[in-house]
Amino acid sequence: MDSSRKPSAGSGGDLPADELRSALRRAADLAADYLEGVGDYPVLPPLAPGELAAKLPAAPPRRPQPMDAVLDDYRELIEPGVTHWNHPGFLAYFAISGSGPGIVGETLSAALNVNAMLWRTSPAATELEERVCDWLRQMVGLPAGFRGHINDTASISTLLALAAARHRLPGAAIRERGMAGRVDLPPLTVYASDQAHSSFDKAAMTLGFGLEQVRRVPSDDAFRMNPAALAASIAEDRAAGRLPVAVVATVGTTSTTSVDPIEEISAICARERLWLHVDAAYAGSAAICLELRQLFAGWEAADSIVMNPHKWLFTPVDCSVLFVRDVEQLVSTFSLIPDYLQSAEQGVTNLMDLGLQLGRRFRALKLWMVIRAFGVDGLAERIREHCRLARQLAGWIETEPGFELAAPVPFSVVCFRAVPPGSPEEQDRFNERLLAEVNAVGPIFLSHTRLRDRYVLHAAIGNIRTTEEHVRQAWELVRDVAGSLRP
Repeated sequence: MDSSRKPSAGSGGDLPADELRSALRRAADLAADYLEGVGDYPVLPPLAPGELAAKLPAAPPRRPQPMDAVLDDYRELIEPGVTHWNHPGFLAYFAISGSGPGIVGETLSAALNVNAMLWRTSPAATELEERVCDWLRQMVGLPAGFRGHINDTASISTLLALAAARHRLPGAAIRERGMAGRVDLPPLTVYASDQAHSSFDKAAMTLGFGLEQVRRVPSDDAFRMNPAALAASIAEDRAAGRLPVAVVATVGTTSTTSVDPIEEISAICARERLWLHVDAAYAGSAAICLELRQLFAGWEAADSIVMNPHKWLFTPVDCSVLFVRDVEQLVSTFSLIPDYLQSAEQGVTNLMDLGLQLGRRFRALKLWMVIRAFGVDGLAERIREHCRLARQLAGWIETEPGFELAAPVPFSVVCFRAVPPGSPEEQDRFNERLLAEVNAVGPIFLSHTRLRDRYVLHAAIGNIRTTEEHVRQAWELVRDVAGSLRP
């Protein structure tokens, strides 16, 4: 074999540099073309279950295939077959639109392919993560004592926070002794509103609290946690011999984006010596807008806060920032250093000490590029516009006969429903059919929730490409379909 020849995918080694450049150039064009024309797709792909799988070979190729052929199949099979979260008509759930700067950062992160578990395994990834999290702290107005680090999703960030809360219990020694079979450890209870995200329940299941020890505190007419009910539930559990551990308060609940009264809840937590975790996964980004910051009053008293830049800060999924008031609580909960991970550096952060993961992607790079490319003012301008569009949609709904708002609109989510003549159950069936018919048309995608046991449509405006015209188109489609369904 001629040793001067460049390796190819079929003869050992990686792709030759010229083939890689060619593939990356084409991938860049595919990505840019996709984002430019994503609105031409229906948001939901017109696929039946198993239809794509039937077009894919059942066995992997034995011989190398050219990257052009692979990218051809991407373009013909994969791109049209996804649900288009980057579509400007994607108004379901919460937006996770990936912006151009974030996509560039994700690409370069993949090229570097570092594992930021120890400082020495990637100094730049570690120190950039610390710095960009502190930038974000400043952007949302949190005190200087908070330290942030990046996880994949809010589900994991909440799990880590509740684990630290459990570890902090005086005398419990759960790290050393565990929880199973102990007669000296009473049942541990945790609290959140009846509107809190289901990741709270999953964290309680995973950490061994058990669903029987999860307290769902009633919410008020605006879907906010009732502090008096919280205090009563804590007192009842203490009287029954249980041990309260933590409260999860939410700024921007999943169904309605309601805001729990954090100041009152934090006072209860301080009095009862409970860990306060604030779930601001969706709404936390809005705190960069000064006129919205009053909605976050009291969150500076929390022990931990989670916010997801991949939800409303235009950073490609996944990127969730967990802020903690006392980072040593995380270190003492999770740090475990085997001999093969010992290192000589002193005074550095080893990100593996802050959670469960040893393998840690370089997520900070894409967030750093997004913040730099748009600037704080540019990011705030986009969030502010989404909130304006939500208020406008809410206004259209309020003035339209046969429709009603189902919840307040503090941020950029609008919950509403059609109210045709008939019983509440008949109205629920009408709204369920309305949603299905609207989503089948293609240019928009809405989701639903249940509020006070009623079926409600849920429109979340947060995509970086969504304009007033897209929102108007969505509303006109909903209104027209509703009219066609009415007898």
